[in-house]
Amino acid sequence: MITNIIKVNYNDKQQGEDLLYCLCEYALDPMGGGEPLTTEVQESLLIALQKQTNVFSVLAYVDGKPAGLVNCVEGFSTFNAKPLVNIHDAVVLKEFRRQGLTEKMFSLVEEIAQNKGACKLTLEVLEGNVIAQNAYQKLGFAGYELDPLMGKAVFWQKKIATK
Repeated sequence: MITNIIKVNYNDKQQGEDLLYCLCEYALDPMGGGEPLTTEVQESLLIALQKQTNVFSVLAYVDGKPAGLVNCVEGFSTFNAKPLVNIHDAVVLKEFRRQGLTEKMFSLVEEIAQNKGACKLTLEVLEGNVIAQNAYQKLGFAGYELDPLMGKAVFWQKKIATK
């Protein structure tokens, strides 16, 4: 088994196709929402990613086949006056799980974040995704809290209607 972990070049046609393949597989998984990406998203995502200066992705390959993906969005910590990196999507495709790919992809993400001067990595994980939570804990992640008496932070969202 040959494993290769790379930072995605959004202008590379094959890497773009591999990113979309992994993201589409993730979207179909219950942990990714269980619904396919729309045709519109699939057709516009790579063009949109090429325009972003605050986004990067990491792909894992096993024996030349796309096996995992991590999409990251750079943000800013006002409390640290430094950049941060949010791991927005993280997936290892079913047939490649339990091979240490999450650890390898996150290692490259952390290296990239360090090179950008980031003070921390953040991510969200579903309460019911215990397998991912265990993997993230092994990698040093923990629930976010400022004051234990106030509890851990809760991730919320509000969808905005498009015009």
